[in-house]
Amino acid sequence: MTNPQRQSYLAGFSSIAVLAFASLTALPAAAQTEGAAATVPQEQEAPAPSEATGDELVVTGSRIVRDGYQAPTPLTVLSRDDIDNGSPTNNIADFVNQLPQLAGSTKPANSRLNLSSGQAGINALNLRNLGETRTLILVNGRRSVGSAVNGVVDVNTIPQSLIDRVEVSTGGASSAYGSDAVAGVVNFILNNKFEGLRITADSGITGYGDGFNYSGSIAGGKSFAGGRGHVLFSAEIAHQDGIYDVNTNERGWNHTGYVRVQNPAWTSTSTTAPQYLTTRGPIGQGNSAPGGLITASGGSTTNALRGLYFGQGGSVNIFDYGALAPAGFNRVSTTTAPSLIQGGSWQVNDTGRRIGLMPEDDRYGFFGRVSFEVADGVELFGEASYNRQRVYFNAGPNLQTGIGATQGLTAVNCNVVPVPITCNAFLYNALGPTALTGVTSVTLATSGADLPFRAVDNERKVQRYLVGAEGSFGAFGKDARWDIYAQYGRADLHEELQNIQNTQRLINATNAVFAPAGNPRGYATGSIQCFINVNASTADDDAACRPLSRIGLGVSDPAAIAYAFGNPYRDERLEQFVTGVNLSLTPFATWAGDVSLAVGGEYRKEKIRGTVPAEFQPIVTNNLVTTRWSVGNYVPTAGEYSVKEAYLETVIPLGFGLEFNGAVRATDYSSSGYVTTWKAGATWAPIPDIRFRVTRSRDIRAPNLADLYQVAQNSDSVTNPFGAGSGPNGGSYAATGVGYTGTTLGNLNLVPERADSWNIGAVFSPTFLPGFNFSADYFRIEMDDAIGTYSAQQIINRCFEGLADFCAQIQQDPNNATRLLFTTRPYNFTTQLVRGVDFDGSYRLAVGGEGSVTLRGVATRYIDNITTTGITGVVPVNTVGANGGQASTPTWIFRGSLTYDSPSFSATVVGRGVSAGKYVASGIECSTSCPVSTTQFPTYDNNHVSGLFYADLNLTQKIAMGSSQAEMFFNVTNLFNRWPLLVPETGMAANSTYSDMLGRQFRVGIRFNLR
Repeated sequence: MTNPQRQSYLAGFSSIAVLAFASLTALPAAAQTEGAAATVPQEQEAPAPSEATGDELVVTGSRIVRDGYQAPTPLTVLSRDDIDNGSPTNNIADFVNQLPQLAGSTKPANSRLNLSSGQAGINALNLRNLGETRTLILVNGRRSVGSAVNGVVDVNTIPQSLIDRVEVSTGGASSAYGSDAVAGVVNFILNNKFEGLRITADSGITGYGDGFNYSGSIAGGKSFAGGRGHVLFSAEIAHQDGIYDVNTNERGWNHTGYVRVQNPAWTSTSTTAPQYLTTRGPIGQGNSAPGGLITASGGSTTNALRGLYFGQGGSVNIFDYGALAPAGFNRVSTTTAPSLIQGGSWQVNDTGRRIGLMPEDDRYGFFGRVSFEVADGVELFGEASYNRQRVYFNAGPNLQTGIGATQGLTAVNCNVVPVPITCNAFLYNALGPTALTGVTSVTLATSGADLPFRAVDNERKVQRYLVGAEGSFGAFGKDARWDIYAQYGRADLHEELQNIQNTQRLINATNAVFAPAGNPRGYATGSIQCFINVNASTADDDAACRPLSRIGLGVSDPAAIAYAFGNPYRDERLEQFVTGVNLSLTPFATWAGDVSLAVGGEYRKEKIRGTVPAEFQPIVTNNLVTTRWSVGNYVPTAGEYSVKEAYLETVIPLGFGLEFNGAVRATDYSSSGYVTTWKAGATWAPIPDIRFRVTRSRDIRAPNLADLYQVAQNSDSVTNPFGAGSGPNGGSYAATGVGYTGTTLGNLNLVPERADSWNIGAVFSPTFLPGFNFSADYFRIEMDDAIGTYSAQQIINRCFEGLADFCAQIQQDPNNATRLLFTTRPYNFTTQLVRGVDFDGSYRLAVGGEGSVTLRGVATRYIDNITTTGITGVVPVNTVGANGGQASTPTWIFRGSLTYDSPSFSATVVGRGVSAGKYVASGIECSTSCPVSTTQFPTYDNNHVSGLFYADLNLTQKIAMGSSQAEMFFNVTNLFNRWPLLVPETGMAANSTYSDMLGRQFRVGIRFNLR
């Protein structure tokens, strides 16, 4: 979109919003039929049963059915009004992820490089940054089928238009709901008795004129048969334009040259200077260029060609590294190309800036429910849902560094006439025989601007069917509640990568030569052909091969690209079978009040089956893996497990404002055996103004299908801590950019993770200050036997430090002397400690006749997130206070809102963000007298990165139309267009987990609530 087009679009968009508000405001105000009450902190008291649903309340984290039950564990509730007035996008996951209890969640912005895991584009929730697999997602108190092999639930599959509220319980809840509730539970509660019709439509765009999106939904409900029956349905559709080309857009934060560089004054043994320097540049990598850059050449004149880079049509340009290198970084020598460039050409390497910001996202879904009271106190019900999502994303360029003879770029005897097949024809045409005289080898690095970007094209189809019965009966003089249900869920996953390098075919196509006279295949003399088709051997012939020029821009043959690149994919089917029964009753009373009891049982089976075409699978010979593709070497996954569970929970009033809550669950896994979980909690309200609460629990996460059965392949590169010319197990490798193939295997010997959790807090609701509420809760979660794996970089770092177990996981690729093979499995080898304090406060004040102002603030102060492996030589590191990546947790995460609400209008201003912190959690900041810099504890001249603060605005005009209501809303996210959290990394220099990557965004829409 050009500038004039963008300005015209934004002007039109703004005009529509202004006119819509003006027209609604001009209508006569009328009293609402449904008041939009402001939300108060729900830690104080669980919400009363919804008048709309008519259901009795089951508070998340407990199976006890009690109206107004006060939970001993912290509970945050997001109401329908909160969602309508505060959601930054048309996706509820983006709203829930603003809560400070959630940290490190997977979302489209930070999953863009999850190429082989299948998780790109998923919206998952991560409580306490313990991992999404340790947060249990429920729909109406029941599990939902996952959207990836590790079982994570994509929030996109939940019918958003029917959500009545979202309850976030941050205490361990395995005794109530089973495995995975280590960090807590997020329960999406639907309005099962919704009456009327709700229609919503909205559209949005960023302030840069990209990221156009829209969504629409319709939900309806109707009672019949005199109120004994009820039918409910919803349909939703949403679209998001992809933002692919970050290199040319106007987001200045990605053009700052803010990078981490190795200090040239540092040595590994004798210096007291810091190993790494961070600078805001402008500085960039000097090891690549869009059309190719020669980083080294060999022969009689060493590196005579180094510094040449190629432009449009293969035109030759020259890098004067000496002039462009920043002071102190002039690393020009006869052996090594400089790693950095500065000045007007620092952006020549566009590798990171050509990664997309947002995927193209298309999704739609349907939900239906019917219930009927067949007898007094007995209701039958059935539910069905179907959701389909397709995500298409730019996962970065087809870059390659170190393209030499083994990758098809030959340069021997290029000055001989006729030119022999030992000389690359495209190299010869670009430079000519004079420049190539005496040259025997060339090393080229390119960010592949002439090639299509690597793309993720994932499709997920998720179905869920539920039948059951529920009701009540008299027992012990009180009402008892019961339910029984059976559920089937299925996720059909098509995980595809596009434009991926076929390793051997790319070498074949790159090795293009002039056909010699009399070649046995009859090609025209001097025509450019693939070497394999004109050499003396016929065994390696491939008639489909087409020569591919890697030198310059606009020079690549589309037929050669089609030959050398492909679209690996796999199809998988996840299935979940669940049946359960629950009973809640009041069997007796003590002098202090009724004793409540809940009992129940559940059977669950999870299974996965997958298929991968043989051409996309790696080749396994004598336990050594050879990959065909640069990424996406998929392996089919197959396996299943089942679990049988029974639980008992009770609430016992003890008098004097004291109440006890306890639960125990017996669980038997077919894969990992028997385990017991339990919970003991209490609340004490000595006076009405204050209530204390404490919970102690034992929770678990059983190994999931990925832990047990998945065989995953990935390809990437690592930095070699051994240095150039050496390597693990006596090998010889480059210092940086050592390519590898990693294989992660499942482990059937895993046992469930165990977590011991404490929650201690208090709620203050002073009677002398009506409308004010404040709570503070300390949490401590310690996991034992946590399941974990090491990354390839961690493995080679530990090997360098002398740990033999890690060296044993590294082998040399038998087909490539410069490439490594890594093999690892998940093990129960870690412990993890997470600690912090949650704060929640609000004050609601009535203003005018029917209006109110509500001030709400939530914040979490994280104290510890420490993983201990127990491996000798590996020192535990607290990742709290680091803002460098998804695995790190900021010290403070906060969100505050100010809402004015009246029968005709509401306005909400939101402030949210994270505190400043470190770039690397284990980094040591120093300028002189630095300690020895190690892979675990590197030294930096500046290890500090900033925090974030964003402001959002939502305006809603409400118009009553008899018994119905219309609402026009206008939302601005990132009101002041603040940059994301910058980190000193090459390429896309921003933390995409906690940042707003898109800048200011506008959204306008309308809602109709018809009765």
